[in-house]
Amino acid sequence: MLITAIEPRRKGLSALYLDGEFAVSLDTQTLLENRFDVGREVSDGELKDIIEKSGERRAKEKALWLISYRDHTKKELQDKLRRTCDAQSAEKAADRMEELGLVNDEQYAQRYARRLLLEKRLTRRAALFEMTRKGIDKQTAEEALGAVDVDYRDNIRAVIEKKYRSIGDEKTKRRAVAALQRLGYGWDDIRAVLEEYEEQ
Repeated sequence: MLITAIEPRRKGLSALYLDGEFAVSLDTQTLLENRFDVGREVSDGELKDIIEKSGERRAKEKALWLISYRDHTKKELQDKLRRTCDAQSAEKAADRMEELGLVNDEQYAQRYARRLLLEKRLTRRAALFEMTRKGIDKQTAEEALGAVDVDYRDNIRAVIEKKYRSIGDEKTKRRAVAALQRLGYGWDDIRAVLEEYEEQ
């Protein structure tokens, strides 16, 4: 197959024309590095190889862009990359980010555990569910959660103070109890804190 034209496109891409017909859009830098020029003959194998290289470069660039905005777990990063890249390129890019230390599930788990338990006021069970949903393996999540010292009754008080200011009437109390149970708190802890408010 003969490269008959290479035309620049948006976002660092170039359209590659083979034998007078559009073939594929590829990363411009990858084309330049591999000396894909107009007039060059390319085999099916070379074309397949350049498509893979282009996909991998685009996936790595996208990964860097994503982690420049906020931390991601490896799984979360892979899932986002798969929306615009093939699965193999997404996996390679996520692996490379991990090798470089830009993605670290253990460190992410420690920060996220503190946030879920101390800021969002979730219970360990609810936090474990959120962490595994993000792609953190269960053992890593449990270790991170175990390292955070949290008093559930303080958390319950904080939720009540923030959202329900006063637990005077029965309707507000029922709403508070339902919300606290959705956060994962047990009835014994909820009842103990509510009794404190009733005594006041």
